[in-house]
Amino acid sequence: MKKLMLNALAFCAMSAMLFTSCENNVNNDDTTPGANELSGAITSVKELDANVTYTLNGTVTVEEGGELVIPAGTVIKCRKGFSNYLLVLPGGKIMAEGTAEKPIVFTADVENAGSGYWGGIIINGKAPISGAEKYSTALTEVNNAYIYGGNDAEDNSGVLKYVKIEYAGARSTAEVEHNGLTLNAVGNGTVIENIYVLESADDAIEFFGGSVNVTNLLAVNSDDDMFDFTQGYTGTLKNCYGVWAKGYTSTESDPRGIEADGNFDGMGPDHVDQSNFKVENMTVDLRLDYSDAEGSYMHDVIKLRRGATANITNALLKGVGAYKDIIDLTDGKGDGTEQSSISISNENTGKALGKEINITDGKNYPNVKVEAGNTGCDASIFGWTGYAL
Repeated sequence: MKKLMLNALAFCAMSAMLFTSCENNVNNDDTTPGANELSGAITSVKELDANVTYTLNGTVTVEEGGELVIPAGTVIKCRKGFSNYLLVLPGGKIMAEGTAEKPIVFTADVENAGSGYWGGIIINGKAPISGAEKYSTALTEVNNAYIYGGNDAEDNSGVLKYVKIEYAGARSTAEVEHNGLTLNAVGNGTVIENIYVLESADDAIEFFGGSVNVTNLLAVNSDDDMFDFTQGYTGTLKNCYGVWAKGYTSTESDPRGIEADGNFDGMGPDHVDQSNFKVENMTVDLRLDYSDAEGSYMHDVIKLRRGATANITNALLKGVGAYKDIIDLTDGKGDGTEQSSISISNENTGKALGKEINITDGKNYPNVKVEAGNTGCDASIFGWTGYAL
């Protein structure tokens, strides 16, 4: 998770100018968009054809009242660059309904592109986020012209089912970058299940507030965090599996399995509606060998901080890769809350560089435990991805 966001109040003062330019916010390219290219604003219903391979060439926004329908088996190849991404705005919908036999694929327009090649998928909703006041709003990290947040926990931004997101996470600066899938204030009327994120930078998935529930998520070789929660997230992530493959090396200084903040970047310790979420059935699988990957290691398997409350059940750490802390509840901008409950088992045989549980002296976490018996996520549910677990 990165650190730059303008105050939402500033948005109001310049909204007319910003929204005038939204439709023109596309990647500069000397080719003329063709019938098979996706670019610009979608303001009504646009239905793709599974028999066509599309090119995402620029910023695609699904505006309020617009709907992007993507049938099973559709492949969308994305041009290289930060400005090439898909953004669903509040009041817009994406209906991406793949199947196990015919998943929907967002990938690079070249083979084996590697992480950070194109932007990613962003959904902005109207669900609550943390803030100085109840029902606050905020501005999208990668483009401050777009707002998210509100008072509708049941907001519906559409459907993502059986979707692959490959090689996303392009950055503009070290402080402004995409994830594979970014969920900004997405409501629990949205359906997100059976998602595969391959080689994404920054994070595989990040929740900025909202109440959406995500089920069956596989994250392979995320450059930073596998599963990131911040800004008042209150939903449930169920059946999540994160892998670092043998030989993989992260470019980040503090990659984690889970990174969780109660408020945005610890800048609002007194904000209302801090993160209070659930994770059920999680596996973090570190397959890289410490010596083979130039000393690369996972900073924390679970980092809970800055006023976040978590209920994490049936979590499992496995593999042979090195890690620092299994659970770290400390931070200079505020620790994770003592009301949190975490159960994780450790079957990892790699190098342990830190502590099992790192807590601040004088604090008590009676329900935070590293204990035997957990089975983690059932790997068989990801057979449709083709990745060998």
